[in-house]
Amino acid sequence: MFCFVLLVFSLFQLTPALPVYQKHLLSCCESADLVNNCLNTIKESETEADAEMATGDLEPTHFPARRAAKVALHYINTQHGSPFKVFGLQTVHKARAEAVETGGRKYNLDFSVINWANEGSGLLSCTAEVFFPQNGPPEVQYNCDGLQKVNFTSEETDFLQKYREPESPLTAQYIPDSYGNMTDEMKPFWHLARVAASFIMLRESSEKTELNMAQVANITQQVTHENELKLNYYVLLHDMPSQEIIHWKLLMSWSPDGGVRVLNSEWQPKCPHDVPPNDNNTEPVSN
Repeated sequence: MFCFVLLVFSLFQLTPALPVYQKHLLSCCESADLVNNCLNTIKESETEADAEMATGDLEPTHFPARRAAKVALHYINTQHGSPFKVFGLQTVHKARAEAVETGGRKYNLDFSVINWANEGSGLLSCTAEVFFPQNGPPEVQYNCDGLQKVNFTSEETDFLQKYREPESPLTAQYIPDSYGNMTDEMKPFWHLARVAASFIMLRESSEKTELNMAQVANITQQVTHENELKLNYYVLLHDMPSQEIIHWKLLMSWSPDGGVRVLNSEWQPKCPHDVPPNDNNTEPVSN
């Protein structure tokens, strides 16, 4: 109860107008240490309970099922994402988990996704098998009705030609802003960031996480003579169980026929004493 009251009180101290990028620098302040300890206590109790429940048929709306489905979603976005195609989880219909004799846990899922960039395109039905090994990133096999690996459009070709050789390279900050707003011009770049972040979220996911992209703090376009866009992103990822905001720098490229590739990724510490999630956070992560 003390942790809960302290956490609620601390949240009301944050100024709503601050960008997400600036808000979470407050976690380095000494006054936030006790709040972080409380969050860790809550996180540990939740994840231990989830691990005990995650066998047999699962309640589709509960965290264990949704977390596994989010991992499958990240993988789908790495395979199919573009400036005009990025998928969000709509509904988990069925979920089942089983322990694997060699270690780890396997989830079988039926779920539906929607293209956030074109919600009028309707829902896609998907099935997936998600395996969480004891060590290393999860492994995903999936099938979605009507989803093709390469299916670029004239809209994507026009987008590339417009921004490949601009008069001045694109720069932008805080997408969306603190009130959830973004311009129509920035939406394709937010979609690309979400796809690129999916490579990181897939690699960093476990049965104790549920990662989403919260905000693009910064975009800087790099000049290239290739038939592609090359962008530097500073993105903020949100882990639902811990409520932690995780900072990453990404260098990515995109072309209609080549898709999204993450050329380099670098975890960014918020505080001097922070430690990276793993030892491979500066390597290319594209499939």
